[in-house]
Order: sequence, then C-alpha cells, then structure tokens
Amino acid sequence: MLSSPFLCVITDEALCPLSLAEKALMGGATMIQLRHKQASGSQLFLWAVEIRKLCKKHQALCIINDRVDIAMASQADGVHLGQQDMPIEAARKLLGKHRIIGVSASSVNEAVQAEKDGADYIGFGHIFPTSSKEKDYSPLGTETLRQAAALLSLPIIAIGGISHENAALLISSGASAVAVISAVSRAPDPSFAAHKLLCAINKSRS
Repeated sequence: MLSSPFLCVITDEALCPLSLAEKALMGGATMIQLRHKQASGSQLFLWAVEIRKLCKKHQALCIINDRVDIAMASQADGVHLGQQDMPIEAARKLLGKHRIIGVSASSVNEAVQAEKDGADYIGFGHIFPTSSKEKDYSPLGTETLRQAAALLSLPIIAIGGISHENAALLISSGASAVAVISAVSRAPDPSFAAHKLLCAINKSRS
C-alpha cells in the first residue's frame, strides 16, 4: 500500500475513464479505481490495461472495482469488492497474496469483519451526504470513522461527500486516505482539484 495520507480517485461513469485518470494522476492522485457498472467486460479490460500503464508511469496504484477477472487479466494492482461481491477468501485464492484487496464497509462491524477475512484496506463510508452513488443509509459521520480507526489496523479510505474543505478532518479522524468521484471528475480542472485535495490532506499531518 501507499504511505499515508494519499488520494484515491474513482472514475465517473459519465466520463471517459482514461482522460479522468490521466488528469487525476497529473494532479497527484496515487490510486485510481476503475469503476464502471455498465461497461462490457471487453471495454473494462481495455480501460484497465491503459489505466494500469498510466498508474505505473506516475507510481500510483490501479484498482479495479468488483471485477476480479479484469484485475487479473489486466495485471492491475488489485481489486475493490463490495459487500455483495466475491468473498475475500475466494478473491485471494485467485489474485494471490501480492495483489491488493480492498473492501467497502458501511459500518464498524463490516469493517472489522473485512479485516478478519483478509482485506488489505477498507473503503469506509459514506461519511458525508453524497450524490455520486445512491445510498439507502444515513451518512456515517466522523465519529463512526474514529470508532472504526480505533479498532482496525488496516488503512481506511474514507469516501462520500468529500471535498478539499473537509478532507483534512477525515485524516485527523483516523483515515489513511480519501476517495472521491465528483470532487475531481466534475471540477472545471480535474488536475487542479486533485492537487487541492492532496494539499488539504497533507496539511492535516503537518
């Protein structure tokens, strides 16, 4: 994993993943998560291969959302699994011990269980209200993030409603990183937006 704190940018399904990934990396993102629920397997594979090349150039990590097969075929750095995706143990058998497995958790109990099951990091949220993904539960808030951080030894990537104004608070609350979609993808200048986020989280540790 990357040294903390770091910035993960998740691709926006409304935009070209390659263009967004390149701009985010230029702005200092150190993890790109390729997420596109509607794309075909062949299209995901092509994007994954190219994003992996971009990440390698910028010394960043390329993570594939949900699709263990695409992560394997593209030789990505790892996969990010939701609670309804392939079990961590099964994914680990396929990916091996050197690939990264991240897991989404929307409660402290889910996060603790994911650590027990062998996850490498936890995607924790949503912390604040967000319009990037439909959610059927209330924002967790920073106090729940602190509770999770106190119990986990794994890196926590906070997600949900994050901007350069509140990113530092999440790092000081125990997160190792923040993950964003619209804060970068919908910005007039995605590279500059990523840079502002990175500056904000770095200031939290200064």
